[in-house]
Amino acid sequence: MPQPLSDSEIQEFIKSIDFNNDGYVSYHEVERKLDEVANEINPVPNKHHLHHHERKASHRHRFLRSVLGTDKDRIPNDEFAKKVRDWDVPSLVQDKQKDKDASSFLKGLSWSRRVRAWWSVEGPQTCFIAFVVAMQLAFGIWQLVKYLTTSPYRHGWGWGVVVAKTSAGVLYPTMFFLLLSMSRWFATFTRHSYHLSQFINWDRSQSFHIKISIAAMALATLHVIGHLAGSFVFGSMASRQEVVTSVLGQEMSYGDYVASRPGWTGLTALACFYLIGAGSMPQVRKWSYEAFQLVHLLMFPMIATLIVHGTRGIFQWPMLGYFLAFPTLLVIIERVRRLLLSFHKIPARLVVLDDETVEITMSIPKTHWFPYEAGQYILLQVPQISFFQWHPFTISTISEGEAQVHIKADGDWTRRLKDFGKEGQELTHVGIDGPFGAPAQRFYDFDYTIIVGAGIGVTPFSGILSHMQHAQDDQWRNFRRASRPVSRRSLGSQRSSSRLGSRARSMSEKKADGGTVKQQQPEPYDALRHRRCDFHWIVKSKNNLLWFSDLLNEISTSYFTFPSCYRRIASSPSTISTSSAAAVDDLSQRQRQEANAEKHSSSNPNLSIRLTTHVTQKRPNIATHIYRHLLEAHRTPSHPKSPLTGLINPTEFGRPDLAAILHAHYADMLQLAAERKRRWAEEGETASMDEGLEEKKRRVGVFFCGPPVIGEELAARCEELTLRGRADGSGLEYRFMIE
Repeated sequence: MPQPLSDSEIQEFIKSIDFNNDGYVSYHEVERKLDEVANEINPVPNKHHLHHHERKASHRHRFLRSVLGTDKDRIPNDEFAKKVRDWDVPSLVQDKQKDKDASSFLKGLSWSRRVRAWWSVEGPQTCFIAFVVAMQLAFGIWQLVKYLTTSPYRHGWGWGVVVAKTSAGVLYPTMFFLLLSMSRWFATFTRHSYHLSQFINWDRSQSFHIKISIAAMALATLHVIGHLAGSFVFGSMASRQEVVTSVLGQEMSYGDYVASRPGWTGLTALACFYLIGAGSMPQVRKWSYEAFQLVHLLMFPMIATLIVHGTRGIFQWPMLGYFLAFPTLLVIIERVRRLLLSFHKIPARLVVLDDETVEITMSIPKTHWFPYEAGQYILLQVPQISFFQWHPFTISTISEGEAQVHIKADGDWTRRLKDFGKEGQELTHVGIDGPFGAPAQRFYDFDYTIIVGAGIGVTPFSGILSHMQHAQDDQWRNFRRASRPVSRRSLGSQRSSSRLGSRARSMSEKKADGGTVKQQQPEPYDALRHRRCDFHWIVKSKNNLLWFSDLLNEISTSYFTFPSCYRRIASSPSTISTSSAAAVDDLSQRQRQEANAEKHSSSNPNLSIRLTTHVTQKRPNIATHIYRHLLEAHRTPSHPKSPLTGLINPTEFGRPDLAAILHAHYADMLQLAAERKRRWAEEGETASMDEGLEEKKRRVGVFFCGPPVIGEELAARCEELTLRGRADGSGLEYRFMIE
């Protein structure tokens, strides 16, 4: 239970509203405080905010009256304090208590459980980074020992050759992984293997690519310094020419070293590397993305000169080319294919949804190497905007041979695309490369899932949710249109359990006269086909919620269009009177009867998607804290969106209470298990119910993408609930997966 406002907090809040200190809170004082808070948290109002110029005065008036709780112009402070207490707004100290509880929970775990929780979140990727570093150290130490202990090298070229060759040894695996991180095909391939993707998580390849590029540039610079300031200087001294001649077969001057094949190719490769690095700076990317892409074409001459660099084999046989061969081949094939795809026109159409968002619908190419799935991303080229620019966008939905992407105008290219559509120009075709990646590839292995994500990392999941909703609704509509006799099999969800279908047919035949199957209409809600996804999105600021507001609201729409028994977008019931919500999956007989009355609905009632957003930004001011809770909770039938966030789904403030979320989910799972048992009993098949289906229904997939500290707590609590399921005999399993 949330900790309510303390008496001192309530008095502090009233004091901040009672501007004239007359012992009364008036309508105008409540309005004045609203304006102060609104200007603080929404200095640039959007259309859903009450202080936006397009919002009607009646909307603002309705909210202010709900705060004051009376039609009077003012009420005494004591009476207002009672109303504030009835709001059940959580105390400011609750956020601190949540952090303390989470910390205490982790500290209270045994060392073995803490290690397992850490391993679930960071272990595999830490092993991969350790493997990369081990490879670097192994080759670096090998070269260091070789050139320290081999006297001709050290006597002929001094300390410079030791520094240069040690750096080169570390560079061999560094350049290999640097180029490999550029391959989107390799990322997609590894993503299709769950265990491999845990160790090589290329969803973070951009960060890895940047860091290893910096390391490679530093090592390459050290390598060149070792030669230019060390080995070339010592190797051109007259006193060392005898050793140089014994190794190289001729005397060498400083200019000879620089003009040699290893000399000029090394300097050329380093110059290309510096230019690529300069063109990759954020300022350059912001100024011109095309410049950023074009300067990266220098990687091809850089790779070519690096391969040629060691072919003379002055000190040892050329190794670098072998390290570069495989990743270079992948990158070249990908880029050549992308160039060819630039001329392959894919029919597409563009729709401007609002001032910030456009939607592009395109045909899926008939030939593609990987199947198109929601949650993956494609590289999109719009030749009418720019022939050279390709930008990654997550696939929102896939239906009937078409894919959709939703694009927010938050950059130069995307703004040009939005302006292109608003000017009335028609988009005729696009270029597509992909699809790439397969985030949460195990998502469809579970009928019950929990997604906990932070920031922009949840982008693939938003597409998966949207696609799942559309796919399930399409399946339901197709079924409703069917006029032939049906069995349970025709109602199957995406999992399509044939055993369940055959059992259902046999049940129908037992009830039919003369052994024939009766015409029957199924109940709109069926526990045996029920699917549920709980989506928790954690952001620092409520402004971040605008990233996917349109997509989330599209999913959430059914929360207001369905009757209470059908509401698929569930929230934690709020105790604030302006937004109390009915429970979503109440399985009572009365609700099932009400659901039967809605059998012609076009949305699948067996799918439950529950969206909750969490804003972690703290507001120490008590008035701001209370007002943002009131604004978030304020809903009307004509304006179901929150005046604070613009979302239909509920938003909670502070760190998510994972313990409460998971324990509530566990209780719901027990209720659903009981309902499934009742359904089997109704059919007279309790003893022989489908064990495979029941086992799948007892597994919950928990997908996480976010800060490690939250992930470790989530992993530990999943293990705790799994142990609880074994102890109470329910067999529930919560399988934690990092994404």
